[in-house]
Amino acid sequence: MTDWEDLRRDMVEFQIAARGLSDSRVLATMREVPRHLFVGRGMEASAYGDHALPIGEEQTISQPYMVALMTAALRLTGQEKVLEIGTGSGYQTAVISKLADRVFSVERIETLATRARETLDTLGLTNISILVGDGTIGWKEFAPYDRILVTAGSPAVPISLIEQLADPGILVIPVGPRKMQQLRIVEKRDGIIEKHDEGGCAFVPLVGKDAWEVPTG
Repeated sequence: MTDWEDLRRDMVEFQIAARGLSDSRVLATMREVPRHLFVGRGMEASAYGDHALPIGEEQTISQPYMVALMTAALRLTGQEKVLEIGTGSGYQTAVISKLADRVFSVERIETLATRARETLDTLGLTNISILVGDGTIGWKEFAPYDRILVTAGSPAVPISLIEQLADPGILVIPVGPRKMQQLRIVEKRDGIIEKHDEGGCAFVPLVGKDAWEVPTG
């Protein structure tokens, strides 16, 4: 019988903490959330590996370290309202939901949104709302958001997301060409926007009105 708890502990120790990430709340949450429930059927044994995995619809569940890095960059205290763009499997959503007050997540692919909702409900995570739609235009109804996390690569930071970011607020997004991006941290404070990059990353494209075009054919 697989000891999922041991696998999560090893994932955190050897893939995340060993790379220098020391946010104790993020590390504790990564030890807790059952990542194997969010991967594709038959891939559970690979869930805790140091890599991304396909989840169908040409989308992926991000590498554990990248999930931890992006979550830590949000600097969550437990009081925040968070907008997530790209629900995907729902794994990152679950991690954030345990560290923030409320999560609003937008997913453009309905089958993924439905599957994620079912998994999150199974885990009893009740502070998450999911919308099927174009994440590049955000979710205006509940704006502003204390934090915004984008889990797909964009050619630039969508202006709608900047507008929906609270002041003060933090936005984390991969920015760059389709194949390789920089993880960009955007901070809004007193009406001033500051940006800095945390290093290279590779995400599936952010598709929508204010990012990459919807693929055809």
